[in-house]
Amino acid sequence: MSRQPNLMTSSYSTIFVELQKNTARISLNNPPLNVITPVMMDELIQVLAEIEANPEISVILIEGKGSAFSAGVSIAAHTADNIEMMLTKFHTVIRALISSKKITVAKVRGTCLGGAAELAMVCDLVYTGKSARWAFPEISLGCYPPVACTALAALIGQKRAAELILTGRTLSGTEVGNIGLVTRMVADYKLEATIKGVLAQLAKYSPSSLGITKKAIYAWDSIHFDKGLARAEKIYLEELMKTADAQEGISAFLQKRPPRWTGR
Repeated sequence: MSRQPNLMTSSYSTIFVELQKNTARISLNNPPLNVITPVMMDELIQVLAEIEANPEISVILIEGKGSAFSAGVSIAAHTADNIEMMLTKFHTVIRALISSKKITVAKVRGTCLGGAAELAMVCDLVYTGKSARWAFPEISLGCYPPVACTALAALIGQKRAAELILTGRTLSGTEVGNIGLVTRMVADYKLEATIKGVLAQLAKYSPSSLGITKKAIYAWDSIHFDKGLARAEKIYLEELMKTADAQEGISAFLQKRPPRWTGR
């Protein structure tokens, strides 16, 4: 790996990166719940670009340090003066994962909420522990998850996607396994062994063949995802964030009080 010194020597404050043969293992590292901040987004954008340029890496594994995958994007980043910057950065991360020629794998245990669930769901392969807690709770803040609005229905069907987005209901690892949101649900104690088995299998194959095959798998979906996410972003910024209720939902959360909805 000496040809790629930046990835080996870069210092990150909110992620941890480890190279293991053909795999780049990225751990979200912002305890206690690995909240995704704009700083973490910047670091993910940087490291994903470095990984993409390394021909020796064919797999990207994303996990959370400690007992949680992530509680999602920082609520403080949803305020009116930050929201456009936050969406741009976060969706740059999402687009980097989707367009990557590497095979992306998510290992989910513990909490996986909002933007973190979006981050995990766009990975090619997703493995979750049985006791993990998944949800898209943005509606409780008067908001919605743009990536999930764009792509979740393609994974689990429109009616199930609508229920999760409109109610913010929390699902266990078992439930997300049953509805097809993840590749496989396993007992918590088997999660790491399952990941090692998958990585060992992928290591047997040509990195270029894996990348081209991934492109073919998503050839149809990619046409719709780019346009759909752009439309979801536009609605979010030009309509949702101009409502009083969206501002109230964020303020109420930050002030730790129940929101007072006005319907405006």
